[in-house]
Amino acid sequence: MARYIGPKTKIARKFREPIYGPDRYFEKKKYPPGQHGNSKRRKKQSEYGMQLMEKQKAKYTYGILEKQFRKMYRRASSRKGITGEILLQLAESRLDNVVYRLGIAPTRAGARQLVTHKHIVVNEKVTNIPSFEVKEGDIVSVRERSKSMEAINDSLSTRKNQFPWFEWDDDKMQGKMIQLPTREQIPENINEQLIVELYSK
Repeated sequence: MARYIGPKTKIARKFREPIYGPDRYFEKKKYPPGQHGNSKRRKKQSEYGMQLMEKQKAKYTYGILEKQFRKMYRRASSRKGITGEILLQLAESRLDNVVYRLGIAPTRAGARQLVTHKHIVVNEKVTNIPSFEVKEGDIVSVRERSKSMEAINDSLSTRKNQFPWFEWDDDKMQGKMIQLPTREQIPENINEQLIVELYSK
């Protein structure tokens, strides 16, 4: 089960955005890493370079590796609708991302760990696959024996019900996906059209 485990601030600096959430080290150095990172005479980026950068940003944001991401793009392109928007909807529908959005974990990495350690239940079945696709009507909840976990309770104590495509029940510690998010509802700063153009070549 491969995943990126390298330095996260370095990646955030590469994209000049705190893609992993608040980061005090990023705030100190908001320029790209490397000896020329703070230089004002940086070479102008090519069209291909911008497309590649946007794809990389999406991959790191959602914690998806290249093979998975390419497969997800193929699925998006085979469905009816706007490919870029469907691609982001598929990323948002991953179980690890849903656990993060529901506030059960403070980060996607933390959500992924909860899923792989079998603390999460989908439609009353324990599911330990982070890439599992949550569909409309599915109910994602904390496993009964895991409801007393300090990490989960700490995260839920600060959660905000800010994503309208979910319904959340505090007492049952469960959320229901009532619809797929529209592009306008997804807060990530990703230009999905550049990713579509890259893969369309």
